[in-house]
Formats: sequence, C-alpha cells, structure tokens
Amino acid sequence: MIRFDKVVKRFGDNVVLNELDFTVSPGEFVTLIGPSGSGKTTILRLLMTLEKVDGGTIQVDGEYLSHMERGGKLVPADEKHLRKVRRHIGMVFQQFNLFPNMKVLQNITEAPMRVLGKSRAEAEERGRELLEMVGLSEKVDAHPSQLSGGQQQRVAIARALAMEPDVLLLDEVTSALDPELVAGVLAVLKDIATSTEITFLCVTHEMQFAKDVSDRVIMFDHGQVVEEAVPEKLFTSPEHERTREFLHAVIDREV
Repeated sequence: MIRFDKVVKRFGDNVVLNELDFTVSPGEFVTLIGPSGSGKTTILRLLMTLEKVDGGTIQVDGEYLSHMERGGKLVPADEKHLRKVRRHIGMVFQQFNLFPNMKVLQNITEAPMRVLGKSRAEAEERGRELLEMVGLSEKVDAHPSQLSGGQQQRVAIARALAMEPDVLLLDEVTSALDPELVAGVLAVLKDIATSTEITFLCVTHEMQFAKDVSDRVIMFDHGQVVEEAVPEKLFTSPEHERTREFLHAVIDREV
C-alpha cells in the first residue's frame, strides 16, 4: 500500500531521510518509533504532500505519489495528480485542527460534501455513525470549545474516517492530551484498527499502544531504519543496541 524507494529529504544541509526504503502492506498497522528528529514525522508529511521529496519515489496503492508518468518518463507530480493520489490518505494530527465556528457534525460532514460530492443527508448519516463509533453520539450539536481535548481528538479521528481513506496516518495523536484522556483515544484507535481494513502508519511515543496494536514496529534514527520486527520481538529482545538504548530511556520515563 505504501512504498518508499530510496527517498531523500533535506532541509538545507540537514539530510533528514537518506535513501530510505520501506513498505507497508495493505491492512497492516505499522508504528514508527525513535527519538525526536529521527525523521518519523517527515515520512508522514511526505505522504500528505506537505513536503516534497528531494530524491527517490513514493508510491501509494501502486500509484506514484511524488511523481507521475509522462511520455514514458517519471516527472515531478503536478497538483492535479497529487490531489488524486492524496484522496486515498487521511491524517490525524497532534493538534485537533477542528473548525471552532462549526458544530461537531458539521466538522465531520463538510469535507465529504465538498470533496467527495456526498449529499448532506448521506454525509450526516455517515457522520452520526462515526460519532457513535468514537463514543460521541451525544455531542452532535456541540462546538469544539465545549469538548475536552480527548473528545476533540476523537472528533478529528471521525472526521478523517469520513473521507473514506485507504491509509490513515497518525502523528503523535495523544501528545497534546492530558494523561487521563490518552487511554480513551487509544482505545478508539485500537477498535478502528481491528474492525476495518484501513492501512495505518503511526508515529507515537506510547509504547504500550504500539505493542498492543501494531503488526510491525520500525525503529528509526537519523532518517534510517535501525531495525523492524513484530512488537513481541522488538520490545522484548531488540537486536540493535540503539533500539535497546531508546526503549530503556522511554520506558524509564514512562515509569
């Protein structure tokens, strides 16, 4: 579903991703872990086309994202092509980014009506289903300011799902929440991951969540894959010293 082939990303003289190769299979839940500045969020931003690659190619569901074919050659993608491929990708950010002037249901239905061409009735029916899925069916007419941070993040998850993505990107979705609100949001995501065929790519420092939900965990450092394995293997007997150092530091901090 996702393929990075020798992807390079630079910010000035700083090489954030250096010929990165990795793939995510359809329906797989892959979690990226590693220290801040290791390049994890850059991967998500490239997939959302918020950043452009400096080398290599990215494919989503068999289509080039960063490039397109023209005259038998690969050329940088134009905006029309980016919109077409990006249509398959949703993202939930650290910050909730809800429209403060719109009620909860409007926040969820606006994009499906404008982008997907759904009727208001159709979008609202789906919006109510999604709010029930995330445990907020009673908040249909509330404004974001009337919700807790955890509730706002659950609305943001419902809004992303309303766009019917094949791939859902999660960028530290609990980092802006008070600790007591984290469990509720993670429980919602776990339910979605186990009940849908959506492909997930997740960046998180919630190691227990990564253990519980991931099919595969990838340890990143300095823009490169250090190691990858199923959670049971990576968290209990990592092969690389850098992974052991990172997990030791993160788990000690959590304790």
